[in-house]
Order: sequence, then C-alpha cells, then structure tokens
Amino acid sequence: MRRTAFTMIELVFVIVILGILAAVAIPHLAATRDDAEVAKGRSDVAAIRSAIVSERQGRLLQGDSAYISELDGNVTAGAEGVSLFNNGLLQYGVITANKNGHWMKTGTNAYTFQVMGDPVAFTYTQATGAFDCTHTNANCKLLTE
Repeated sequence: MRRTAFTMIELVFVIVILGILAAVAIPHLAATRDDAEVAKGRSDVAAIRSAIVSERQGRLLQGDSAYISELDGNVTAGAEGVSLFNNGLLQYGVITANKNGHWMKTGTNAYTFQVMGDPVAFTYTQATGAFDCTHTNANCKLLTE
C-alpha cells in the first residue's frame, strides 16, 4: 500500500523555511510602521501650514493682515480624544491621543506629534504664522524637511 502523506523531514524543512522568512520580514514590517507615522506627520504639518496661509489670505481679502490667533478652539491641553485644528482651519480636525502617530495639545499654541516614541514639540507663532519645531531634533527634521 502506497502512502501519499508528507514525511517528518519534509515538514521540518517547511517549518525552518517559514521561520527564516518570518525572521527576515518582521523587522521590515516594524520599519514600515515608523515610515507610515512619519508620512502621516509630514502630511499633517503640511496641511496645517497650508491652512494657516489660506486662512490669512481670506483675512487679507477682508482687510485684516493678522494671522489667526489660535489653531484650535478651546481645547484643553493634555485632553485625549478631542479634535484639534478644526476651528475653521482644517475641514476635519485630528483626534488627539498620547501615542505614536497622534497629536496632543500641550499649551497655548503648543503641540506635540509623537513619532517613534518621541514627542516632537511644535509651536505656532501668531506674529509670523509659523508652525514649526526645533530642527536640532532628528524627528523634527523627518517631519518638516
């Protein structure tokens, strides 16, 4: 009688090959997640900066040369699960959370975006309309340059 099942050695080889493939793939998947968080942060920063300029252009048409005074409504610093940047700035605000890939308000016109476990501090300056971070921080460079 002829059997058509796999031998134990064939099964062991398959398991070893799958283990090698997993060992190679898992580090790449972790890097991809970090890259996605950086891309989201870059996109958010670009949208916020663009919205600041757009809002000012609307004010200029009305004869007001001032930049917007604050980027969010009366959002409490440190509050999670609330929407930032949606007081006429962004059509859809971003929801705050104290974890990677999310924004938090830390003070008046002060925010952080957490990427790779590092909260990058951003400040809005009303006098110039600048929304920026300290470029000596490596993650700030990733998000803005």
